[in-house]
Amino acid sequence: MKIAFIGTGNVGAPLADRLQKLGHQVFIAARDPQSKSVQEATNRNSELIVKSSIEAVQEAEVVFLATPFGAIETALAPVKALLDGKILVDCTNPVGANLSHGLQSQISGSETVQEFIPNAHVVKAFTIYGFENFEDSTYAGYGDLKPAMLIAGNDQVAKDKVSSLCNELGWEPVDTGNLAMSLHLEHMTLLWIKMARVQGKGSGFVWAMLQR
Repeated sequence: MKIAFIGTGNVGAPLADRLQKLGHQVFIAARDPQSKSVQEATNRNSELIVKSSIEAVQEAEVVFLATPFGAIETALAPVKALLDGKILVDCTNPVGANLSHGLQSQISGSETVQEFIPNAHVVKAFTIYGFENFEDSTYAGYGDLKPAMLIAGNDQVAKDKVSSLCNELGWEPVDTGNLAMSLHLEHMTLLWIKMARVQGKGSGFVWAMLQR
């Protein structure tokens, strides 16, 4: 699959690295090819292909959005029309003061992304944890049980493709429903951050889905 990354910081870089090593062709959509984040991503994996934002998004089947939430419109504006009909994986989280929800829980960040690019198929995924678990999703000692990756979106075909990528990366994809459910996933991210960073539990824990 051809995959483009808009944003290659703590979240985007490890996901891009691992997806390339799984055999996908991965592009970095770079406004500035000499930026620190682009250089660090290509130092990590020299097989990542740096292109302009327009070239990367034009060629990609799936686009990952992994910028800070406040940078979304600036990052998407140059490629807005090119995203029509494409799958956009929203890895962002609106975080406000004192680890509150950045949109006052009135609407999810993913829904605001969808409003900005109404003709794209937005799927919320690769949130609910810190970047350490995107570096390494392995949790030994639980048999066949995989850590859960909760996703949300309005288009089932798009969610199926994103679920396949989740599986490849070692996650058990859990479809939580339409994109409005992203609000709850964003609160799960805040919960994880508060437990891991504030309470001192550390980053080495994930959620799992157990069913009878």
